[in-house]
Amino acid sequence: MANDPRDDGGKDLYRRRMLKQIKAKQARKQKARREGERSVWFGLGMFGLVGWSVAVPTLIGIAVGVWLDTRYDTAFSWTLMLILLGAALGCLVAGYWVSRESRGGEE
Repeated sequence: MANDPRDDGGKDLYRRRMLKQIKAKQARKQKARREGERSVWFGLGMFGLVGWSVAVPTLIGIAVGVWLDTRYDTAFSWTLMLILLGAALGCLVAGYWVSRESRGGEE
């Protein structure tokens, strides 16, 4: 059997393992390059998303609060309460989007 041309001494198995490892490394490298290219724009987009997610509910809270304060005479400030409520709601929404994007948008 030592002269059997089909027997390569395990070299074929070694080659297949090496090719598999090389393909895996190549796929990881290509994925890192794709993510690296979008990182600046992705970061700016997330920055804007977080900013608007907090700013819009806060501004709506201010507008509704001022309107309520001019309409009704109460012992507390609707504006202050709705600013805090809008900011809290905005932070929850921003946290949701950040966690969703950090998982890669999987759902």
